[in-house]
Amino acid sequence: MTPAQLSVTFFLQMFIILAVCRVVGWAARRIGQPQVVGEMIAGVLLGPSVIGLLGLTGLPAEWVAAAARSQQALFPPESLKTLYVGAQLGAGLYMFLVGVEFKTDLFASRLRSAMAVSLSGMLVPFLLGVGLALWFIKVPGLFSEKARTFEACLFLGAAMAITAFPMLARIIYERNLTGTSLGALALAAGAIDDATAWCVLAIVLATFGGGAAIAVKAIVGGILYAVFMLTLGRRLLLRLGSATESAGQITPPILAVTLMLFMLGAWAMDAVGIHAVFGGFLLGVAMPRGLFAREIQKQLEPFAVVFLLPMFFTYSGLNTRLDLVNSWPMALVALAALAAACLGKGVACWAAARATGEDNRTAMAVGTLMNARGLMELIILNIGLQKGVILPGLFSVMVVMAVVTTLMATPLFELVYGRHARKSGSFGMTKAGE
Repeated sequence: MTPAQLSVTFFLQMFIILAVCRVVGWAARRIGQPQVVGEMIAGVLLGPSVIGLLGLTGLPAEWVAAAARSQQALFPPESLKTLYVGAQLGAGLYMFLVGVEFKTDLFASRLRSAMAVSLSGMLVPFLLGVGLALWFIKVPGLFSEKARTFEACLFLGAAMAITAFPMLARIIYERNLTGTSLGALALAAGAIDDATAWCVLAIVLATFGGGAAIAVKAIVGGILYAVFMLTLGRRLLLRLGSATESAGQITPPILAVTLMLFMLGAWAMDAVGIHAVFGGFLLGVAMPRGLFAREIQKQLEPFAVVFLLPMFFTYSGLNTRLDLVNSWPMALVALAALAAACLGKGVACWAAARATGEDNRTAMAVGTLMNARGLMELIILNIGLQKGVILPGLFSVMVVMAVVTTLMATPLFELVYGRHARKSGSFGMTKAGE
């Protein structure tokens, strides 16, 4: 395709992507689900999965072929490179904003319970993921032939242990639980959980597909970047906060410097062999709080969430092949992954919360919130697919797990906690530490 043809295709793609994501997102909100859940589903609908499933329904072959041609015409292989870049920009910028929102003071208020819940919510699903990897690596079409057993175990363990931290934070905010005992516990546990899972993933990426020198470069480079950002970098970045306070707003020069730093951080992590999202997230954590944090979210979040993230969901959907889960062995793999995910997160976090003195209703709510995977899972899976650790079969199975556990979160939370809290008038009443 010529550059002009790519341009024409891109604009049409974005029209379709934005339209479908908004419509499906609206439908999701109508049934009580967050917008992001609808967009995850919309991404799958735009991919080849629906076409593949149509072929299993008995519809006339010419109808299925026409639908396949239309889908391929809308997303020709040559155009996917452009979509990929936009998807990575969206994921990286979103993780930067998650880092800006990251509240380290949450740990102090519920440290004992949060550590117990996080340890259980990390260790149990990680071990279940390792067990599944020992099985899955023997099943054709799941792991790459280049993936060693050690790498497969670490990757699937990290993928099972991840929590949808941004979605968890959104549910807590929307339910007016920010600052409550439950809100502080869930957010602190989710933050510790995801930070650990990302570290494990970084080790996988550092060791996969290269020799010792490449692994050392990635691990040492990642550690140096993290240490710099959280120490000297944090102090240097305070100047952005001071400049914002003086101006009373984020001026164009401040915004430009922030975006340049984001691009530099994303490049640095990609250059050492990890991934751009790490650079964005750590930069966000190091950014000054107060007016700067509030204003940068106001300016960047709408564009990142409304325009860029749908590109990420669509790119994920284009790599998802639900029609590959078309045999009893693959169905068993999918069910095992879903069962391990729910058992490892939901049940383990509930048990840990109960063991540290939380009442049963609060413990069930924590387990429900921690069980959602959401966008974080898709980011990990895309990294694994891009780096050649996993194949489309396992990618599709894990996408199903991510969507189902995310769909479960809101209705289960309402069932075990929300309705009772509203009836008793306790939403937002019990502050952390009280």
